[in-house]
Amino acid sequence: MSEYRAKHIAVLKGLEGVRRRPAMYIGSTDARGLHHLVWEVVDNAVDEHLAGHAGAITVRLRDDGGCEVSDDGRGIPVDEHPTEKLPAVELALTTLHAGGKFDRQSYAVSGGLHGVGVSVVNALSTRTEVEVVRGGHRYTIAFERGPCTDPLRTVGKRRGSGTTVRFWPDPEIFETTDLDHDTVAQRLRETALLNPGLEIVLIDERDGRSVTFRFKHGLADFVRDLLHGREPLVPTIVLHDERDWEGFPVALDVAFTWSEGFHDDRLRSYVNVVRTSDGGTHEEGFRRALTGTLNRFGRETNALAKKDPNLTGDDIREGLVAVVSIKLPDPQFEGQTKGRLGSTVARTYVEQVVSESFAAWLAANKPKGRQIIKRASVAAHARQAARAARELTRRKGLLDQQSAGLPGKLADCTSRDPSETELYVVEGDSAGGSSKAARDRHTQAILPLRGKVLNVEKAQLTKVLANAEIQALVKAVGTGVGDAYDHDRLRYDKIILMADADVDGGHITTLLLTFFYRLTPALIDKGHLYLAQPPLYQLRKGSKVAYAMSDAERETLIRRDFKGQTNVEVQRFKGLGEMDAEQLWTTTMDPQRRTLLRVNIEEAARADELFVLLMGNQTDPRREWIVANAHFAQDLDV
Repeated sequence: MSEYRAKHIAVLKGLEGVRRRPAMYIGSTDARGLHHLVWEVVDNAVDEHLAGHAGAITVRLRDDGGCEVSDDGRGIPVDEHPTEKLPAVELALTTLHAGGKFDRQSYAVSGGLHGVGVSVVNALSTRTEVEVVRGGHRYTIAFERGPCTDPLRTVGKRRGSGTTVRFWPDPEIFETTDLDHDTVAQRLRETALLNPGLEIVLIDERDGRSVTFRFKHGLADFVRDLLHGREPLVPTIVLHDERDWEGFPVALDVAFTWSEGFHDDRLRSYVNVVRTSDGGTHEEGFRRALTGTLNRFGRETNALAKKDPNLTGDDIREGLVAVVSIKLPDPQFEGQTKGRLGSTVARTYVEQVVSESFAAWLAANKPKGRQIIKRASVAAHARQAARAARELTRRKGLLDQQSAGLPGKLADCTSRDPSETELYVVEGDSAGGSSKAARDRHTQAILPLRGKVLNVEKAQLTKVLANAEIQALVKAVGTGVGDAYDHDRLRYDKIILMADADVDGGHITTLLLTFFYRLTPALIDKGHLYLAQPPLYQLRKGSKVAYAMSDAERETLIRRDFKGQTNVEVQRFKGLGEMDAEQLWTTTMDPQRRTLLRVNIEEAARADELFVLLMGNQTDPRREWIVANAHFAQDLDV
């Protein structure tokens, strides 16, 4: 055994550790981690707004692959640091844990990665350029993969103040460097909703799109967005509080209502304007306050009968639409990228403030309070019926493959090692036949579904569990759904949705995404749900064959791969059933050659929102969307 000595200890200097282990700082190196770079720079600009020094932010997606974020704040300091003997802006870009966020005199509250955000962006970019305007002058400085390459210099006089950061993500680090317009727009829209009066402009140089976000009513506007056109049960309740709590200055903004159109809750939470996707102590305090306050109100007003048990948190949260935004100094998070708040002070503070304010609202609005109690009581009865349905289906073996066997239409694989197996969920018996013939029987299972599955968005769980196609899907996956979900019973490492590349196929995929998003979100969060990418065209000339995913790719292949050749045979696949087994294997199912898109929570949520818009009960938003997007439609199949 070789001797382990001091010389074997690696010492990473400066930002080398960030480049060596980027996931420690931004969570991943896929598209989610890539966009995290944008959020870090934007969060710094928002911090200037929170400190009262910025009113406008511009985000520019450059046509050369870079991103530019500008604000009209104070500008990063450029004077020399008294101990480090470097310009403050250079120190902030090249040194971890260097920034004004550690000084409560500069920022009472802030988002970002605890003072490491902008330096991490610099470390993970091929080039980073910073322009600072302050004190009547304009300054520039530039970096490449961390180190400063163009020292700070004064390049002229300029009125006003502000900071501009440009960066080009490093393709050596990231799986993709293509920033998605819709992902950036959604995040910027949320940021503007959380900061009433702040103007955020998004300019996409790649396609000329430009959009401006500015909201007057803040969280009330945010709740209206989350309702997606559904009618609220009661007018949106808005709470605001600022005080010293346990020696710290804190502030809370909450807006919430209920809707008959949801069978779950739509709760978004934020700390210092940064989304906490995994919740935390502020959400716990909010939920406790709702449950306790409504039960007390129900007993005091006899809205709850004496014989009825107290409403549970699940009953009360059904149909809840809420945004909780807390600001506090030095928040403690679980994980570097702040997915979950851990500060215990937030729980007690939020619970007390919401309890007091909500109780006062209920006292002044008793009829509306009784409506909320009635809505929760209906949910309680539905929950009890769903539990009885689950128990019945368990006894019949619906959710237990060991006692009931697998669905008859499932062509299972021979491997019993879940880590190497895949389940293809395909559209129709015809496609099911082709995919069964094409598959690798050892690792790939096929489940054909007939027609369009039930829309779980509009149905109670009892009706969902009674649907034959969903029964087959639930049984094949093996985990169960809802509160009966058990991830350890997952039978396949990859669940792959494979539908025709047409309107109906897109509709079926959206329905399935909504099913998984609503009833098995952990399966998506852990990265087990994928979308197959079957081609639209086959191009053939003699023995030469190529496949195209779109009209544009078809034209590119004709010009490039079949250049100068005439009579190229072009076959358009109207559906998976038109592809023979060899074509399907070669293009869509062969692990060595196929393209799979992994679904994440943001993508599933976006699909769900689009489905609500296009297939929901509200006609006006649907009409507006069609008018706004009609010019994109081409080659309609009518």
